[in-house]
Amino acid sequence: MIGKELLELLFEAASIQRWNDHLRPDHFTELDKQAHKMVFAYVLARMEEADRGAAVDWRTLIEGGLYEFLHRIVLTDIKPPVFHKLMAEKGEQLNRWVLEKLRGPLAPLKGDLPGRMERYFSPGDQGLLEKKILKAAHYMATNWEFKIIYNLNANLYGLAETKAAIENQIEEHFDLAGVQKLNLNKKTGNFLDLVGQLRFQQRWAQSPRVPKTSVMGHMLIVALFSFLCSVELEACPKRIYNNYFAGLFHDLPEVMTRDIVSPVKRSVEGIEEIIKEIEHRQMEERIFPLLPASWHSEIRYFTENEFQSKIVRDGLITPVTSLEINEKYNFDRFSPLDGEVIKACDQLAAYIETFLSISHGIKSFPLEQANRQLFAMYEHKNVAGIDFGRLFGYFKIK
Repeated sequence: MIGKELLELLFEAASIQRWNDHLRPDHFTELDKQAHKMVFAYVLARMEEADRGAAVDWRTLIEGGLYEFLHRIVLTDIKPPVFHKLMAEKGEQLNRWVLEKLRGPLAPLKGDLPGRMERYFSPGDQGLLEKKILKAAHYMATNWEFKIIYNLNANLYGLAETKAAIENQIEEHFDLAGVQKLNLNKKTGNFLDLVGQLRFQQRWAQSPRVPKTSVMGHMLIVALFSFLCSVELEACPKRIYNNYFAGLFHDLPEVMTRDIVSPVKRSVEGIEEIIKEIEHRQMEERIFPLLPASWHSEIRYFTENEFQSKIVRDGLITPVTSLEINEKYNFDRFSPLDGEVIKACDQLAAYIETFLSISHGIKSFPLEQANRQLFAMYEHKNVAGIDFGRLFGYFKIK
């Protein structure tokens, strides 16, 4: 069962500020960086499959992203140059120490995640391609940040050295097809740039809140919650893939419409349908032209009716329940996607956002109202066999 400690740990990244010894935008967090990194990883892996015929192990890529994220949270106070030097000289000892720190939070889950994490960080050939893609995605997401930092810190000592180090690391990954393509700054690069703008769109924008979270960071939290639920459901590989990336992309249309809060969506009858239509049109006109045509159907599968559980049967998308997926369709050939679980994870993430702020003493009527309403909705609710009542109960305001 998913424990409170792990859920809280993921949210710690929202308080970890990046580039905090540089002049930078108000809110550059580790959570947002890791979210952007995983979008880069998706693009790089898809390109590697399409252009090189590579066999990407998506479960390893998704889990590797989680393990590297948790690794960074535990070692948060170490500056990147020092961190990389330590990893080069004492990596095995550091990894072992981090694994011991994370064994407790990961142990209650099915699937032996502590053992899988230990194997992931062990030397050897396991997951070499996926590790390489994640490392390239890490440096490309860092470079996206650095281009903004560079313009704000043009005369800062050591900046040229940082620039050269990042560029050298990206060059080390030029054997990946996607790194070569994205370096040209053409349409798919523009997609990643556009997605990056979700890092500046604040959640609960009308309410003071601590820690602040962006739409981009929220998307990763939902993706990770969805992955953890999928592990608990003993989901097939395609179901894990669909649930994770549907979670990661579920708010993608908001790059065009911005984050429209639920009370506004419900304020006038029919307005939610109008917003959906606008989002659909904007996706077709602005997002899809930036992506390879062969990806369009998958991104639609992730982002349209994103909270509807569904399968693909005889080439047609068919709505089902997640319980039906558990019983009959938990096989790769049906490409199952648990929209119900993703919705519950989305609302759990929102609920924890309200809990954390209220617990820090920063509260407002909208936050307190949302906290009460979300808890009431899920207090006794089970979704697809996952006891969300228990997950929400971890964060009940006393």
